[in-house]
Amino acid sequence: HPVVKRSVSSLALLLAYLVGGSAAVAAAAYVGLKVPGLHPVLVAAAADLVATVVVFAFSVGFGNSSIYDPYWSLAPVPIALAWFLAAGDGGVWPRQAAVLLLLLAWASRLTANCLVRWRGLDHEDWRYAGYRRLRAGYWPLSFLGFHLMPTVFVFLGCLSLWPALNAGGRAPGILDAVALAVTAGAIGIEAAADFQLSRFLARAKSGHRLIDEGLWRLLRHPNYVGEVAFWWGLWLFGLAADPSWWWTIAGPVAITLMFLFISVPMMERHLRGRRTCARRM
Repeated sequence: HPVVKRSVSSLALLLAYLVGGSAAVAAAAYVGLKVPGLHPVLVAAAADLVATVVVFAFSVGFGNSSIYDPYWSLAPVPIALAWFLAAGDGGVWPRQAAVLLLLLAWASRLTANCLVRWRGLDHEDWRYAGYRRLRAGYWPLSFLGFHLMPTVFVFLGCLSLWPALNAGGRAPGILDAVALAVTAGAIGIEAAADFQLSRFLARAKSGHRLIDEGLWRLLRHPNYVGEVAFWWGLWLFGLAADPSWWWTIAGPVAITLMFLFISVPMMERHLRGRRTCARRM
């Protein structure tokens, strides 16, 4: 029964993230005890890696790489909260509040959108399904390309959260206002684009046509534009808090390059394939 299948799939996903989260906490505690004085950023990196490995194990166990999909938007939240707690009396509270609220808004919406689109354990996203022909080589590729690489890129994007949440001494200013506008605007663009796309796909006879209305009339991939802009907005918050952390620009740069050279080309090939199939029908 579809409802039973969906319930079982949801429980499996919940179990994967509960175990992954518990393993991450244990890893952070272990590393912190074994290496006293280790920077919280490195502790979080170790915990992030352990959680990724655990989620990957569930992906293999259930034979579905889409188990990892919510990780993109879930992982930054505990990382940010841990760094916020590590700040103690440090940090500037208006900036901290703005960053945490924006991050939670982004994570909640993106995770909910991901879960709504996921049809269960018997459904694997088209991005992964196309590589199943590799057979024995699929799972090594899945770990490196579909699990580890996104984890690394997201963690690089999160680096700017450290100065944004911990650096004190610089009161909010014009750059914070710009960061707020960019980050909030990015979340709004993503939300609007996803809503417009869902409405378009829900219509009868939308078929294999490409959406050409709303933001999609102005931009080829507005949801990707919003996602990339979000990470640049976080970097601006970090820059406003402590300019010496300018090098965390590596995060938004890496994410931008990932979308430009991996995500967008994959989506374009997928869309071309759909149009080809439509013409043959």
